[in-house]
Amino acid sequence: MSTTEIFLIAMLIIFTLPYLIWRLGRMDYYAPLVVVQIITGVLLGPGIFGNYFPDSYNFVFTPTVIQSLNGIAWWAVMLFVCIAGVELDLKKAWVHRKESTITAGLALGSPLLLGCLVASGLLMFDGWVGISARPWQFVMGVGMACAVTALPILILLMEKLEILRQPLGQRILRYASLDDIAIWGVLALILMDWQRIGMQVSFMFAFIVVGYAFRQLMPKLKMADRWYAMLIWLLLCAWGADWAGLHFMVGAFLAGAVMEAEWFDQEKMDMLRSHVLLAFMPVFFLSTGLRTNWALGGEAVLIAAFVLLVASISGKLIGIHIAGKLLKWPAGEASIIGWLLQTKALIMIIFVNILLNKHIISSNTFTALLLMAVASTMLTVPIVAPKLARLE
Repeated sequence: MSTTEIFLIAMLIIFTLPYLIWRLGRMDYYAPLVVVQIITGVLLGPGIFGNYFPDSYNFVFTPTVIQSLNGIAWWAVMLFVCIAGVELDLKKAWVHRKESTITAGLALGSPLLLGCLVASGLLMFDGWVGISARPWQFVMGVGMACAVTALPILILLMEKLEILRQPLGQRILRYASLDDIAIWGVLALILMDWQRIGMQVSFMFAFIVVGYAFRQLMPKLKMADRWYAMLIWLLLCAWGADWAGLHFMVGAFLAGAVMEAEWFDQEKMDMLRSHVLLAFMPVFFLSTGLRTNWALGGEAVLIAAFVLLVASISGKLIGIHIAGKLLKWPAGEASIIGWLLQTKALIMIIFVNILLNKHIISSNTFTALLLMAVASTMLTVPIVAPKLARLE
């Protein structure tokens, strides 16, 4: 077969198999389709499908096909991260800055601490640390992966639970927005390369100057032109960040973070996010699954994933319950907020993809963190739904 035909077979598998599993398995209550797509990507990876059906795996996922799929995946994830940046609502967070800062700080700090403790334990064993990582980079990277909240998936889950537009849902979005900024800030710190510090400082200076001009220009453009300007700005920031050694996804987030949601039609922005998830992100999930590794053995990876999951969930719940005590929240709210904020899914997967690209974590650690992200997201709705019912 030609490369084009094999590429189309791969695309057919990517879009058909997860949907059939999700729909026929009636999994929509437990997880959105994106979670099933992530799981399917892991199953189709070299550790499972490639291990048991090597001939079929090598026939479909040739180096040329994988390269083509990676190009689509890069563009998909840049769009997705940029939209996540646009959806940050920092104005409301500033209005409620005391409550938001206390809650977001505890929601981030507690799982970060527990995740760093687990990562410190992994340092004592071979096979977990990336070949280019300093110990502090590995510990901070894994710790922050445990502290991540997946803002876009959180929005989807709260829509499903019918609380997105309610006061509780808006509060949760404020906390997640502040944590999102901290997460990308810490990632930029982890990726700082002292041999390229001049380039990175130059990029940040240029970003501030050009970003200010961009913010002055955007409100003056017609609505139709703003969408094109957004894409050009996204590509410019992503290229600049990657040139400076920070990673193109850091640039994509910065590109979205300096934009205001009111510059765009909210309904169209929601549609764009949905269409990116529908038409492009499944390719990213497969390319992510193709990078999983079980070289240390399935048992070791599963144990690491479980310990990281416990650190992530317990850390988030401890931090939120402390915030609830300090701010005197009604009984039951802290548990709901904590379980929603521990949702990992996409943003954490994007985060650890960057760590893997930069060789800060190994593919074994990447696999364990990926499994942790899937489990944390699948637990959210079944646990939160009855809690909401009792609260009401």
